[in-house]
Amino acid sequence: MSAVNSLEKSLGDVFKNAPKLPSGGKKALVQYLPWINLGLGALMLWLAYDLYDKAHAVGKLYDYANSLYKAIGGTEIGKNRLTVLVWAAVALLAVQGVLYIAAFPGTRDRKKAGWNFMFYASLVNVIYGVVILFSDYGDVGTLLLSLVGSAVGLYLLFQIRDSYSGSNKAS
Repeated sequence: MSAVNSLEKSLGDVFKNAPKLPSGGKKALVQYLPWINLGLGALMLWLAYDLYDKAHAVGKLYDYANSLYKAIGGTEIGKNRLTVLVWAAVALLAVQGVLYIAAFPGTRDRKKAGWNFMFYASLVNVIYGVVILFSDYGDVGTLLLSLVGSAVGLYLLFQIRDSYSGSNKAS
């Protein structure tokens, strides 16, 4: 965990000089963030299922096409695309969804633990972008979208970090 704490400190220094959100924007973000987390968590879990389902459907089609083609004397048309990287991407999306949902009580109660879960989810998103880049379902655009999304998310997180202290609610 010291590596993550070190990364948090480094990113805090990077975002310290970023343009500040207006206080009203910070207050609204902190107020609605627990519900945003639930929505993002549900979305990530749905995306994990959807990626698995689509990859599985494509795999079945490849298997069917290969069996038909072999029946008429041909060779294999293609390989099943449900690879280890796709499984890793599905797992990372599911982990990210669980982290967002786990952040709900902490962000609702304005605890640092809730903020930490969102921070971890942003880091998992970067890892997801790298993993999906090397699978059959991703490309450089997917990686760039993941990096930009994480950067925006981290910017917003570090703008409101001081609202998440210990057990007291901050306003």
